[in-house]
Amino acid sequence: MSALFLTGTDTGCGKTSVGVVLAATARARGLRVRVLKPVETGCEEHDGEAVPADALRLARAAGDERELDRICPYRLRMAAAPEVAARREGVLIDPARIEKVFQDAAADADLVLVEGAGGLLVPLGPALDMAGLARRFAWPLLLVSRASLGTLNHTLLSLEAARIRSLAVLGVVVSHTTPDLPPAERANLELLVARLPVPYLGELPFGGRKIVPDLDPRTLLSALARS
Repeated sequence: MSALFLTGTDTGCGKTSVGVVLAATARARGLRVRVLKPVETGCEEHDGEAVPADALRLARAAGDERELDRICPYRLRMAAAPEVAARREGVLIDPARIEKVFQDAAADADLVLVEGAGGLLVPLGPALDMAGLARRFAWPLLLVSRASLGTLNHTLLSLEAARIRSLAVLGVVVSHTTPDLPPAERANLELLVARLPVPYLGELPFGGRKIVPDLDPRTLLSALARS
């Protein structure tokens, strides 16, 4: 079993879209995929239950039909940082519970895709952030960056934060969150690719179902085995 932690440069940068493509591609190529979204905030309420839209998208793509508590153990209604949203609901996010559901996911999987909330330094509690969670479980990172102005700073800062914390980064995928990319933003993106200290794994076009160039999950698994 291999695990991969999907993190991003910020919220709304396309982590889930990239995760959906990876999960569906891996599944189509015969891999057993399980997904884990430890915490999702901004969940809409239906029939008194907080429903995690991103976790459900990932699960459908992976063909992961386990019950919701085993896919997304912390489902919070406020669209805020996990620590803030959890405090509002009187919830304490417990890493031991996350470890339990991760081990459950890993028991019969070739690949476990774990998606964080926001970026690496988003707090889960007074003494834990997303980077700390990844480090606790030794999850290698795939960083999702947004194709827009600001991506140079956001991406390089995220990679710096990972390096300082001795987190392994397999590479960067750029997600297009708008249909058109103006020339200035394309030029910024080209400079980013030239400056990356880790592998550039490709781009996910707006509304696309495939990362370009084709990112084979088996290649990722090989890289995971070496990390």
